[in-house]
Amino acid sequence: MTRVPEVSFKDRRPCHNGDYDWYNLTTSEIFDGKRVVVFALPGAFTPTCSNFQLPGYDLSYHDFQALGIDEVWCLSVNDAFVMNAWFKSQNIQNVKPIPDGSGDFTYAMGMSVTKANLGFGFRSWRYAMVVNDGEIEHMFEEPGKVGNCPVDPYEVSNPETVLEYLKSYASKNV
Repeated sequence: MTRVPEVSFKDRRPCHNGDYDWYNLTTSEIFDGKRVVVFALPGAFTPTCSNFQLPGYDLSYHDFQALGIDEVWCLSVNDAFVMNAWFKSQNIQNVKPIPDGSGDFTYAMGMSVTKANLGFGFRSWRYAMVVNDGEIEHMFEEPGKVGNCPVDPYEVSNPETVLEYLKSYASKNV
């Protein structure tokens, strides 16, 4: 298995006075000692991400927990302000945001692609992964990874595919 890259994300968290403070969210906090699902997508407020992927994972959260997943995280090359506004607008209750605003994690994962053809610049290729205590257990990378891809595949990084893997994994490890 491959270990996830060590990165610190610039996040915003509520503080005691009702405002928000900057917070360094580390990969150790996200992954160490837990089995988690991370799904990465090209951008907040985009059609496939907003209509299917993020709400689908949020609705399936308890199914993931029943199959031994501690947390579900959504990663995008967007800053914390954008990620928090997007989650609020989508009324996300269970999935947690990873604001990879600088793209450091995405780049270290080898998942950075240009989307200049859409005016996005560098973003994440769409994928999901199961990570067990910082080690990548299984990857679900969308096919056809290339910069300025004319299509936006969403076939294998969806919650249904990841849940099927987890069900199969659970039945083999009973």
